[in-house]
Parts: sequence; C-alpha cells; structure tokens
Amino acid sequence: MFTGIIEEMGTLKQTTPGDASVHLTMGARKVLEGTALGDSIATNGVCLTVVSKTEDSVTVDVMHETLKNTNLGTLKVGDSLNLERALTPSSRMGGHFVSGHVDGTGIIQDIQDDGIAKRLFIGVDESLTEAIINKGSIAVDGISLTVYGVSKTHFEISLIPHTQDVTTLLKKKIGDSVNIETDMIGKYVLKMSNAQTGVTDDDLKKWGY
Repeated sequence: MFTGIIEEMGTLKQTTPGDASVHLTMGARKVLEGTALGDSIATNGVCLTVVSKTEDSVTVDVMHETLKNTNLGTLKVGDSLNLERALTPSSRMGGHFVSGHVDGTGIIQDIQDDGIAKRLFIGVDESLTEAIINKGSIAVDGISLTVYGVSKTHFEISLIPHTQDVTTLLKKKIGDSVNIETDMIGKYVLKMSNAQTGVTDDDLKKWGY
C-alpha cells in the first residue's frame, strides 16, 4: 500500500529482458533507506518487488501482465521515475490509499498554464472514467492528485509548483502515456452498485458517494 506522495525521482540505469519479462535497475538514494529484498517500491505507480540492491541502485522484476497493462515497457535508459516505498503504520497519510495495481494507461492530450499551476488533460478509456469523480483522488504515474474535471473520454488534473519540481509529469510531452490507478474506495462503491438491484447513480449521490 502506498500514499501517492513521491519520495524521490530515480533514474532508469539498465533494462534486462527476460522470458516475457524485464528487469529494471534504477538509480536511487532515499527509497533505498530501510529497504530489503522482497520489499515493495512503487515505480511510476506500479507496485514492484525488490530483487537486488546496491548502495545507489535497486533492481525490480516486471512480469508480462504488468508490461501489458502499464507503460513500463516503453521506458528507456536515462528516463526519470517516480519512486515511493510502501506505507508503514507510522507514516503520514498525505495522499490517498494507492495499491500500486494500475487500472490502465492514459494519454496526455494537452498541458496548459493555469496561474502558478499546470493543468493536464489526460485521455482514458470510458471503462476508467466510470470510476473517476470530480474532486476525487486519482494516481497518475503513482502521484496522488485531485481530479478537476472529468468526461467520458478524459479527466483533468492540476500540478502545483512543488509537484512539478519533485515528480516526472512535466518531463512528459503531449502524446506520452501515463499509468492510471483510480480511487480504491470509488472502485468498491462502483462494484457494489453494479451488483445491487435498484441502486442508481442518483441514489449514490444522495448518500454522499
């Protein structure tokens, strides 16, 4: 479990193809503190297991299913990565509950100036927007963000200067892909509402969902 508050921007140092998989070796410092083999590190929002480490790098395995459903297979040596260690019981909960199990990818459609902020428009499949609500939480490449607008085909987020500085999003260009994880609570509510006979969207709004 993660918070979506990025601890460090790492750098991809090496990719080693395996059998329908790939090993990623990432340069890092902060996320190595207290990290042991078998621990989880969110990499661009994807929960991955540490298989080896050195003083300044960590290696994780990426399986076929993960390559199919995320943008990790498009990474190149030298790319920057959003990194976060798993949540501990004593951690501050500054973002929202992020599982690291990516729901799919989106495409950056536009980047606009918005005062001191940058507003990003991200195109996604309608199957994802069903679980996205205005002013709700969403993880984009592992970053906990607030949704500022949503339609059937896209949603909008706004990046404050701090987020611009300490994450990789503004290193992306229009047309680049990002990993999307919709809010965990929203997914459970959607699942239950689909299974409950007679529960409508209006009912959910009335009950505060």
